[in-house]
Amino acid sequence: MRHSAADEIEEKIVDIDVSTEMRTSFLEYSYSVIYSRALPDARDGLKPVQRRILYQMDQMGLRPDKGHVKSSRVVGDVMGKLHPHGDVAIYDATVRMAQDFTMRLPLVDGHGNFGSLDDGPAAARYTEVRMAPSALAMTTSLDEDVVDMVPNYDNTLTQPSVLPAAIPNLLVNGASGIAVGMATNMPPHNLVEVVAGAQHLLKHPETGLDDLMRFIPGPDLPEGGKIVGLDPIRQAYETGRGIFKTRATARIENVTARKKGIVFTELPYLVGPEKVIEKLKDAITSKKISGVSGVHNLTDRHNGMRLVVELKNGFNPEAVLAQLYRFTPLEDSFGINNVALVDGQPRTLGLKDLLQVFLDHRINVVRRRSQFRLDKATKDLHLVDGLLIAVLNIDEVIAVIRSSDDTAAARSRLQQVFDLSEAQADYILELRLRRLTKYSQIELEKRRQELLDQIAELQKILGSEEELHRVVSTELEEVAESYGTPRRTVLMESDGTEQAGKGAMPLELADDPCWVLLSTTGLIARIADTPVSTGDRAAHDGLTAAVPATVRGQIGVVTNLGNLHRLDTLLAPALPPTNSAPSLRGGARLKDLLTLGNGEVPLTIVSLADESPIALATAKGRVKRLSTPQTYPNRESFEVITLAPGDSLIGARPCKDSDTIVLVTSDAQLLRFSAEAVRPQGRTGQGIAGIRLGDAARVLNLGVVPGDDLAGSMVVTISGSTSALPGTVAGSAKVTPLDRFPAKGRGTGGVRAQRFVRGEDCLQLAYVGQQPLRAMDSNGKPVDLPDIDERRDASGSGMTAIVHSVG
Repeated sequence: MRHSAADEIEEKIVDIDVSTEMRTSFLEYSYSVIYSRALPDARDGLKPVQRRILYQMDQMGLRPDKGHVKSSRVVGDVMGKLHPHGDVAIYDATVRMAQDFTMRLPLVDGHGNFGSLDDGPAAARYTEVRMAPSALAMTTSLDEDVVDMVPNYDNTLTQPSVLPAAIPNLLVNGASGIAVGMATNMPPHNLVEVVAGAQHLLKHPETGLDDLMRFIPGPDLPEGGKIVGLDPIRQAYETGRGIFKTRATARIENVTARKKGIVFTELPYLVGPEKVIEKLKDAITSKKISGVSGVHNLTDRHNGMRLVVELKNGFNPEAVLAQLYRFTPLEDSFGINNVALVDGQPRTLGLKDLLQVFLDHRINVVRRRSQFRLDKATKDLHLVDGLLIAVLNIDEVIAVIRSSDDTAAARSRLQQVFDLSEAQADYILELRLRRLTKYSQIELEKRRQELLDQIAELQKILGSEEELHRVVSTELEEVAESYGTPRRTVLMESDGTEQAGKGAMPLELADDPCWVLLSTTGLIARIADTPVSTGDRAAHDGLTAAVPATVRGQIGVVTNLGNLHRLDTLLAPALPPTNSAPSLRGGARLKDLLTLGNGEVPLTIVSLADESPIALATAKGRVKRLSTPQTYPNRESFEVITLAPGDSLIGARPCKDSDTIVLVTSDAQLLRFSAEAVRPQGRTGQGIAGIRLGDAARVLNLGVVPGDDLAGSMVVTISGSTSALPGTVAGSAKVTPLDRFPAKGRGTGGVRAQRFVRGEDCLQLAYVGQQPLRAMDSNGKPVDLPDIDERRDASGSGMTAIVHSVG
């Protein structure tokens, strides 16, 4: 019976259930995307395409000491041998690993245009790549059987299932990817901090999250910036999910002679300046932001990020800044979703889990590497032992070989005569005659001892978990030293700016009275019109000066080069009202608010509204009282004293005729005299002789005591040695009432303020001021001073901490 063509076609039709087919196919597709494309492995922190790129570059020999090659060549090799999913995906992954604004520790060294936060990269044919130094740590020891090798897509080659990864890459560089039904989004961290946390967990497996966060306090973003609010970070570290706010780094400065501006030097993670400008213009058009007169992107390769927002006159810069944070991407959110593959399964991991998976991987890598090296060393030792036998019995060996009919017979007779293994006999038969010398015997014995030592060390590592962990910890430490960099992102609990943007801070400022404060560590801030004494105790710092001003007025900044710079009071951050002594933690560094010359350092601040003259003292003993501020020129900066070559200004303080001037020198001499002895001079005056200096001595401190009230004033002197590096020796300190020192005439040598003990030959620091006194170290932390010593010429008491300043 004949069948028609239609019947044959019907016979090939297979009935299937569509829902079953869709479910099966979709699950297979989902698994492929999750496992083979979108999610990183928690061990090396890489997606398959990234892993294949680094492995192929390693196979191609594109190491940091070699030249760059065309990106197209790398893309082609990766696509042809390992990753047949298209050149676009491979090149995009290569570009991301080369961008220093995307990754905290780039793994690819790119040459050419690899894009920016606002623009894409050039085509692969225009750019060149090679491995970055850090990539070597990711691929090291691949030839020592440290990871499993699996077939490539067509079973013609093999590739690593995971890289050895001496760097905790997943935490350091973060990751992002969208799979089917899940996604990952992980921020970068600081390598040094992550290594410290991993070492702590390795040593203390039962440690908790709070202990780990002492080492890893939060993300460290490539472009710096600020993270505001630490509670969400802790939540993410605990659960694997959370959202934190990133904020641009800004400072308020004069952008022109009469205009202020907000300068942004660091932007939130993955936010470009062009995106900020676009959103800012939209916000200005819709009247959401007021007080902005213009915006300029001055970013370049030499100066880095610099986005300038010009302000209209009379607007509160801090209130405008709060608006910018609220309505533009200058404040952005980052959602943490720590999803990664663990044993081939996607899991959401907290901080401890991420560290533990990495450590388990590194322990396994070091164990496999040690076993590989042990097997190789054992085999080499076996061969060396056989070679030594041959060298010691060289005549007999030659005779046996010459009398044998063929290689197989020679091998068999060598094994019988000298009790050798087959491997040893083959090795001897392949030996070159030049090795059979007396010197070679010495070399072989040395090599044998080296192998024995290496085997003993490897057996020690493999036989002890503690020793294995020590090796892992040591290698992590080496990685941190080689590739670690300082933290770039500032972590902040909060700063109160959110309230300012909601109306708590006026947008336009009234010219209200205020006080401008300068701390001993160089921080400047302003507070409301409340009388403040420089002796008040702040929460973390002492005060160098407190001068009256108005919010929209100016103060003067005196520098060591004898210049006075006008500084707008608005540039000093406003501190919140407080009933206690003010803390300058929210202040700005004074040197950051000025444009100073080479070697110019700000000393103190002075009022431009006070009618009192200003006392100035130089390191070479000159003293001057500058005429009242009403005579100052209307310039941004000007000279207030003419300094002799090699001289410098060391202090400036308001000084009336009724006040007392005190000078303290490095050779521990103190001179006090009436301010009436120094007639006020104009700006160009050089001053007059203040104190007669000994050889190599210089003036350390200028003190001005109001009126004749010396009872409450104290002299603090701290001695040391000129042979010691500054800031390395605590020295000895003495606190003495000022009235114990007799007054002397101006221009004399004064009296001794402290007797030096053995090993001391100079004063490191001196201070004259009213009680209560407060000494600080270089971080602004309090240091206890000794009790008051009524003897003016006594030696000091030994200090346990180094004093940086007294206020």
